[in-house]
Amino acid sequence: MLGGMNTPDLNLLLTLDVLIQEGSVAGAARRLNLSTPAMSRTLARIREAVGDPVLVRSGRGLAPTPRALELRDQVRSVVEQAQTVFSAFSQDVNLGTLTRVFTLRANDVFVGAFGGRLREHLRRYAPHSVLRFLSEAEDDSDALSGDADLYIGSSQKFGADIKVQTLFTTSFCGLARAEHAIFKGAITPQRLTAYDHISVSRRGRAQGPIDLALADLSLTRRVALITPTFHAAIFALADSDLILPSMPQHLMPGIERLGLALRSFPVPLPTPPVRVVQAWPPRLDSDPAHRWLRQTIKQVCDVAM
Repeated sequence: MLGGMNTPDLNLLLTLDVLIQEGSVAGAARRLNLSTPAMSRTLARIREAVGDPVLVRSGRGLAPTPRALELRDQVRSVVEQAQTVFSAFSQDVNLGTLTRVFTLRANDVFVGAFGGRLREHLRRYAPHSVLRFLSEAEDDSDALSGDADLYIGSSQKFGADIKVQTLFTTSFCGLARAEHAIFKGAITPQRLTAYDHISVSRRGRAQGPIDLALADLSLTRRVALITPTFHAAIFALADSDLILPSMPQHLMPGIERLGLALRSFPVPLPTPPVRVVQAWPPRLDSDPAHRWLRQTIKQVCDVAM
Protein backbone atom coordinates (compact mmCIF):
# COMPACT_ATOMS: atom_id res chain seq x y z
CA MET A 1 0.00 0.00 0.00
CA LEU A 2 1.30 3.45 -0.84
CA GLY A 3 2.72 5.10 2.27
CA GLY A 4 2.62 1.96 4.41
CA MET A 5 -0.11 -0.40 5.61
CA ASN A 6 -1.28 1.73 8.54
CA THR A 7 -0.68 5.25 7.22
CA PRO A 8 -1.50 5.43 3.51
CA ASP A 9 -0.35 8.65 1.83
CA LEU A 10 -3.00 9.90 -0.58
CA ASN A 11 -0.53 12.45 -1.93
CA LEU A 12 1.50 9.56 -3.34
CA LEU A 13 -1.61 8.25 -5.09
CA LEU A 14 -2.25 11.66 -6.62
CA THR A 15 1.36 11.91 -7.75
CA LEU A 16 1.31 8.39 -9.20
CA ASP A 17 -1.84 9.27 -11.13
CA VAL A 18 -0.19 12.35 -12.67
CA LEU A 19 3.09 10.52 -13.39
CA ILE A 20 1.27 7.81 -15.33
CA GLN A 21 -0.71 10.43 -17.27
CA GLU A 22 2.32 12.55 -18.13
CA GLY A 23 4.91 9.80 -18.61
CA SER A 24 7.45 12.39 -17.54
CA VAL A 25 8.96 13.44 -14.21
CA ALA A 26 9.37 17.02 -15.45
CA GLY A 27 5.83 17.13 -16.83
CA ALA A 28 4.34 15.78 -13.61
CA ALA A 29 6.38 18.31 -11.62
CA ARG A 30 4.92 21.16 -13.68
CA ARG A 31 1.38 19.83 -13.24
CA LEU A 32 1.78 19.68 -9.46
CA ASN A 33 3.84 22.87 -9.10
CA LEU A 34 6.86 20.97 -7.73
CA SER A 35 10.54 21.06 -8.62
CA THR A 36 11.88 18.23 -10.74
CA PRO A 37 14.20 16.99 -7.93
CA ALA A 38 11.24 16.92 -5.52
CA MET A 39 9.21 14.92 -8.04
CA SER A 40 12.12 12.50 -8.50
CA ARG A 41 12.26 11.92 -4.75
CA THR A 42 8.51 11.29 -4.67
CA LEU A 43 8.83 8.82 -7.54
CA ALA A 44 11.48 6.98 -5.54
CA ARG A 45 9.04 6.73 -2.61
CA ILE A 46 6.32 5.40 -4.93
CA ARG A 47 8.68 2.81 -6.37
CA GLU A 48 9.54 1.64 -2.88
CA ALA A 49 5.88 1.50 -1.84
CA VAL A 50 4.64 -0.52 -4.83
CA GLY A 51 7.82 -2.54 -5.39
CA ASP A 52 7.95 -1.59 -9.05
CA PRO A 53 9.91 0.99 -11.13
CA VAL A 54 6.55 2.47 -12.31
CA LEU A 55 8.24 4.45 -15.12
CA VAL A 56 11.20 3.19 -17.15
CA ARG A 57 13.34 4.74 -19.86
CA SER A 58 11.90 4.32 -23.36
CA GLY A 59 13.64 6.17 -26.20
CA ARG A 60 13.95 9.80 -25.18
CA GLY A 61 11.20 9.62 -22.59
CA LEU A 62 9.67 7.39 -19.94
CA ALA A 63 7.02 4.71 -20.32
CA PRO A 64 4.81 3.10 -17.64
CA THR A 65 5.64 -0.46 -16.65
CA PRO A 66 3.04 -3.24 -17.03
CA ARG A 67 2.41 -2.99 -13.28
CA ALA A 68 1.80 0.76 -13.55
CA LEU A 69 -0.68 0.17 -16.36
CA GLU A 70 -2.48 -2.39 -14.19
CA LEU A 71 -2.74 0.16 -11.38
CA ARG A 72 -3.76 3.09 -13.61
CA ASP A 73 -7.54 2.68 -13.56
CA GLN A 74 -7.61 1.77 -9.87
CA VAL A 75 -5.48 4.77 -8.91
CA ARG A 76 -7.58 7.13 -11.06
CA SER A 77 -10.76 5.84 -9.41
CA VAL A 78 -9.39 6.37 -5.90
CA VAL A 79 -8.20 9.91 -6.74
CA GLU A 80 -11.61 10.80 -8.21
CA GLN A 81 -13.40 9.46 -5.14
CA ALA A 82 -11.12 11.48 -2.86
CA GLN A 83 -11.78 14.64 -4.88
CA THR A 84 -15.52 14.04 -4.60
CA VAL A 85 -15.30 13.54 -0.82
CA PHE A 86 -13.30 16.71 -0.22
CA SER A 87 -15.46 18.82 -2.54
CA ALA A 88 -18.51 17.79 -0.51
CA PHE A 89 -17.11 19.60 2.55
CA SER A 90 -17.35 22.97 0.85
CA GLN A 91 -19.89 24.16 -1.67
CA ASP A 92 -18.03 27.45 -2.11
CA VAL A 93 -14.70 28.02 -3.77
CA ASN A 94 -12.19 30.80 -3.17
CA LEU A 95 -11.39 31.79 -6.74
CA GLY A 96 -8.62 34.12 -5.66
CA THR A 97 -6.56 31.25 -4.26
CA LEU A 98 -7.78 28.45 -6.56
CA THR A 99 -4.77 26.64 -8.09
CA ARG A 100 -6.65 24.05 -10.12
CA VAL A 101 -5.66 22.83 -13.57
CA PHE A 102 -8.82 22.51 -15.67
CA THR A 103 -8.37 19.93 -18.45
CA LEU A 104 -10.76 20.43 -21.38
CA ARG A 105 -11.08 18.17 -24.41
CA ALA A 106 -12.29 20.70 -26.94
CA ASN A 107 -12.59 21.14 -30.71
CA ASP A 108 -10.68 23.93 -32.42
CA VAL A 109 -13.86 25.90 -33.13
CA PHE A 110 -14.36 26.52 -29.42
CA VAL A 111 -10.66 27.08 -28.72
CA GLY A 112 -10.30 29.52 -31.63
CA ALA A 113 -13.51 31.43 -31.00
CA PHE A 114 -13.62 31.49 -27.19
CA GLY A 115 -10.33 30.17 -25.77
CA GLY A 116 -8.76 33.61 -25.42
CA ARG A 117 -11.84 35.17 -23.81
CA LEU A 118 -12.15 32.26 -21.39
CA ARG A 119 -8.51 32.56 -20.31
CA GLU A 120 -8.94 36.31 -19.76
CA HIS A 121 -11.97 35.62 -17.59
CA LEU A 122 -10.01 33.15 -15.51
CA ARG A 123 -7.07 35.56 -15.29
CA ARG A 124 -9.38 38.15 -13.79
CA TYR A 125 -11.35 35.98 -11.36
CA ALA A 126 -9.17 32.88 -10.81
CA PRO A 127 -5.64 34.11 -11.59
CA HIS A 128 -3.84 31.02 -10.26
CA SER A 129 -5.88 28.51 -12.27
CA VAL A 130 -4.67 26.95 -15.51
CA LEU A 131 -6.53 25.94 -18.68
CA ARG A 132 -5.22 22.79 -20.35
CA PHE A 133 -6.77 21.98 -23.72
CA LEU A 134 -6.63 18.49 -25.20
CA SER A 135 -7.49 17.75 -28.83
CA GLU A 136 -10.64 15.81 -29.61
CA ALA A 137 -10.33 12.04 -29.29
CA GLU A 138 -10.27 9.84 -32.38
CA ASP A 139 -13.24 7.92 -31.01
CA ASP A 140 -16.25 9.87 -29.68
CA SER A 141 -16.70 7.25 -26.98
CA ASP A 142 -13.38 8.46 -25.50
CA ALA A 143 -14.48 12.10 -25.26
CA LEU A 144 -14.26 12.07 -21.45
CA SER A 145 -11.52 9.51 -21.10
CA GLY A 146 -8.27 9.97 -19.22
CA ASP A 147 -8.03 13.13 -17.17
CA ALA A 148 -10.45 15.25 -19.22
CA ASP A 149 -12.74 17.24 -16.90
CA LEU A 150 -14.97 18.55 -19.66
CA TYR A 151 -15.76 17.82 -23.30
CA ILE A 152 -16.60 20.71 -25.62
CA GLY A 153 -17.52 19.82 -29.18
CA SER A 154 -20.31 18.84 -31.52
CA SER A 155 -23.34 17.18 -30.02
CA GLN A 156 -23.17 13.40 -29.96
CA LYS A 157 -24.72 10.42 -28.22
CA PHE A 158 -23.40 10.34 -24.66
CA GLY A 159 -24.03 7.81 -21.95
CA ALA A 160 -27.18 8.28 -19.87
CA ASP A 161 -25.13 9.45 -16.87
CA ILE A 162 -23.24 12.20 -18.74
CA LYS A 163 -24.42 15.78 -18.12
CA VAL A 164 -24.80 17.90 -21.28
CA GLN A 165 -25.45 21.63 -21.87
CA THR A 166 -25.76 23.44 -25.21
CA LEU A 167 -23.26 26.28 -25.62
CA PHE A 168 -23.99 27.61 -29.11
CA THR A 169 -24.95 26.64 -32.65
CA THR A 170 -22.68 27.52 -35.55
CA SER A 171 -23.47 27.73 -39.25
CA PHE A 172 -21.00 27.55 -42.14
CA CYS A 173 -19.67 29.68 -44.98
CA GLY A 174 -17.15 29.11 -47.75
CA LEU A 175 -13.63 30.50 -47.64
CA ALA A 176 -10.93 31.10 -50.26
CA ARG A 177 -8.07 33.51 -50.89
CA ALA A 178 -9.33 37.02 -51.68
CA GLU A 179 -8.17 36.97 -55.33
CA HIS A 180 -9.54 33.52 -56.09
CA ALA A 181 -11.18 33.07 -59.51
CA ILE A 182 -14.38 31.80 -57.90
CA PHE A 183 -15.27 35.39 -56.99
CA LYS A 184 -15.34 36.44 -60.67
CA GLY A 185 -18.89 35.20 -61.09
CA ALA A 186 -21.96 33.92 -59.30
CA ILE A 187 -21.01 31.07 -56.99
CA THR A 188 -23.17 28.12 -58.01
CA PRO A 189 -22.87 24.45 -57.03
CA GLN A 190 -21.36 23.75 -60.46
CA ARG A 191 -18.67 26.44 -60.08
CA LEU A 192 -18.03 25.31 -56.50
CA THR A 193 -17.01 21.86 -57.76
CA ALA A 194 -14.74 23.31 -60.47
CA TYR A 195 -11.99 23.89 -57.92
CA ASP A 196 -10.14 21.58 -55.56
CA HIS A 197 -11.36 21.52 -51.96
CA ILE A 198 -10.02 21.18 -48.43
CA SER A 199 -11.72 18.77 -46.05
CA VAL A 200 -11.34 19.26 -42.30
CA SER A 201 -11.58 16.01 -40.33
CA ARG A 202 -9.78 14.85 -37.22
CA ARG A 203 -10.26 11.30 -38.53
CA GLY A 204 -8.82 12.09 -41.96
CA ARG A 205 -12.10 11.76 -43.83
CA ALA A 206 -12.52 13.37 -47.25
CA GLN A 207 -16.31 13.31 -47.39
CA GLY A 208 -19.04 14.87 -45.26
CA PRO A 209 -22.39 16.71 -45.46
CA ILE A 210 -21.17 18.79 -48.43
CA ASP A 211 -20.81 15.64 -50.52
CA LEU A 212 -24.32 14.48 -49.67
CA ALA A 213 -25.74 17.84 -50.77
CA LEU A 214 -23.73 17.71 -54.01
CA ALA A 215 -24.87 14.13 -54.69
CA ASP A 216 -28.47 15.32 -54.63
CA LEU A 217 -27.52 17.54 -57.59
CA SER A 218 -25.57 14.73 -59.31
CA LEU A 219 -22.34 16.60 -58.61
CA THR A 220 -19.07 15.54 -57.04
CA ARG A 221 -16.03 17.47 -55.83
CA ARG A 222 -12.32 16.70 -55.63
CA VAL A 223 -10.78 16.92 -52.15
CA ALA A 224 -7.08 17.62 -52.63
CA LEU A 225 -6.12 18.33 -49.01
CA ILE A 226 -7.34 16.93 -45.70
CA THR A 227 -6.38 18.66 -42.44
CA PRO A 228 -7.23 17.75 -38.82
CA THR A 229 -8.21 21.31 -37.81
CA PHE A 230 -9.80 24.41 -39.30
CA HIS A 231 -6.80 26.51 -38.30
CA ALA A 232 -4.47 24.35 -40.40
CA ALA A 233 -6.88 24.71 -43.34
CA ILE A 234 -7.00 28.51 -42.98
CA PHE A 235 -3.28 28.94 -43.53
CA ALA A 236 -3.29 26.47 -46.43
CA LEU A 237 -5.91 28.58 -48.23
CA ALA A 238 -3.83 31.76 -48.28
CA ASP A 239 -1.18 30.25 -50.59
CA SER A 240 -3.30 28.13 -52.89
CA ASP A 241 -6.37 27.98 -55.12
CA LEU A 242 -8.06 25.53 -52.77
CA ILE A 243 -11.54 26.19 -51.39
CA LEU A 244 -12.86 25.43 -47.92
CA PRO A 245 -16.65 25.14 -48.24
CA SER A 246 -17.35 24.47 -44.54
CA MET A 247 -15.81 27.23 -42.40
CA PRO A 248 -17.66 27.72 -39.05
CA GLN A 249 -18.99 31.26 -38.81
CA HIS A 250 -17.74 31.54 -35.23
CA LEU A 251 -14.13 31.49 -36.48
CA MET A 252 -14.59 34.33 -38.98
CA PRO A 253 -14.03 37.26 -36.54
CA GLY A 254 -10.67 35.79 -35.57
CA ILE A 255 -9.68 35.37 -39.23
CA GLU A 256 -10.58 38.99 -39.91
CA ARG A 257 -8.49 40.17 -36.95
CA LEU A 258 -5.48 38.26 -38.30
CA GLY A 259 -5.69 40.28 -41.51
CA LEU A 260 -5.24 37.27 -43.78
CA ALA A 261 -6.02 37.81 -47.47
CA LEU A 262 -9.05 35.51 -47.33
CA ARG A 263 -12.66 36.09 -48.36
CA SER A 264 -15.81 34.29 -47.31
CA PHE A 265 -18.84 33.46 -49.41
CA PRO A 266 -22.28 31.87 -48.91
CA VAL A 267 -22.25 28.17 -49.74
CA PRO A 268 -24.84 27.49 -52.48
CA LEU A 269 -25.86 24.25 -50.80
CA PRO A 270 -27.97 23.32 -47.76
CA THR A 271 -25.49 23.00 -44.89
CA PRO A 272 -27.16 22.18 -41.56
CA PRO A 273 -25.78 24.05 -38.53
CA VAL A 274 -23.86 22.21 -35.81
CA ARG A 275 -24.74 22.34 -32.12
CA VAL A 276 -21.73 22.66 -29.81
CA VAL A 277 -22.16 21.39 -26.23
CA GLN A 278 -20.21 20.98 -23.05
CA ALA A 279 -20.45 17.58 -21.33
CA TRP A 280 -19.07 16.30 -18.04
CA PRO A 281 -19.17 13.16 -15.90
CA PRO A 282 -21.53 12.97 -12.89
CA ARG A 283 -18.59 12.83 -10.45
CA LEU A 284 -17.90 16.53 -11.24
CA ASP A 285 -21.48 17.77 -11.31
CA SER A 286 -21.43 19.10 -7.73
CA ASP A 287 -17.77 20.09 -7.63
CA PRO A 288 -17.86 23.85 -6.85
CA ALA A 289 -14.80 24.81 -8.92
CA HIS A 290 -15.95 22.75 -11.89
CA ARG A 291 -19.46 24.16 -11.61
CA TRP A 292 -18.01 27.69 -11.67
CA LEU A 293 -15.96 26.82 -14.77
CA ARG A 294 -19.03 25.49 -16.60
CA GLN A 295 -21.03 28.59 -15.73
CA THR A 296 -18.16 30.78 -16.89
CA ILE A 297 -17.86 28.95 -20.21
CA LYS A 298 -21.58 29.32 -20.81
CA GLN A 299 -21.42 33.01 -19.94
CA VAL A 300 -18.44 33.63 -22.24
CA CYS A 301 -20.26 31.93 -25.14
CA ASP A 302 -23.53 33.80 -24.50
CA VAL A 303 -21.84 37.21 -24.32
CA ALA A 304 -20.05 36.63 -27.62
CA MET A 305 -23.21 35.62 -29.49
